[in-house]
Amino acid sequence: MKSLGMEQSLPPYEVLPAGVNMDELPRTSTTVTVEQEQLPPRDHLVWSLFTTLYGNICCLGFLAFFFSVKSRDRKVLGDHSGALSYGSTAKCLNITALVLNLTAIIITIIVVAVVLSTATPNYGHG
Repeated sequence: MKSLGMEQSLPPYEVLPAGVNMDELPRTSTTVTVEQEQLPPRDHLVWSLFTTLYGNICCLGFLAFFFSVKSRDRKVLGDHSGALSYGSTAKCLNITALVLNLTAIIITIIVVAVVLSTATPNYGHG
C-alpha cells in the first residue's frame, strides 16, 4: 500500500523521442548555493574552571566561569551570536585574571628576594 502512495507522489517523467540526442537539448543553468558550515563558538569552560579554582583574583575566575556556562547554554540552544558574545567575554575575563595572577606572583617573588637579600648578614666583610 505504501509503495502505491509513494509512486503516485513522484513527478511524471517523459521519455525522450527516438530521434533526439541529449546534446541537442537546451541547457538550463541551475545555481546551487552552499552555506559554509560555521564552527561552534568556543565557550572556554575548562579554562574558566581552572581560573576559578587556581587563580580567582577579584572573583574574575568565577565571572569567567559564569559567562562560559552562559555561552554553552546559548550554543546548545542554537544562538550562535549569543554564544560567541558570552564566550568572548569569558575569554577576556580569563586573560585579565591570568595577567593579574602573573603580576601578583612576580611582585611576590621580587619582594621575597629583596627581603631575603637585605636580611642575610654579610659574613665576608668585617
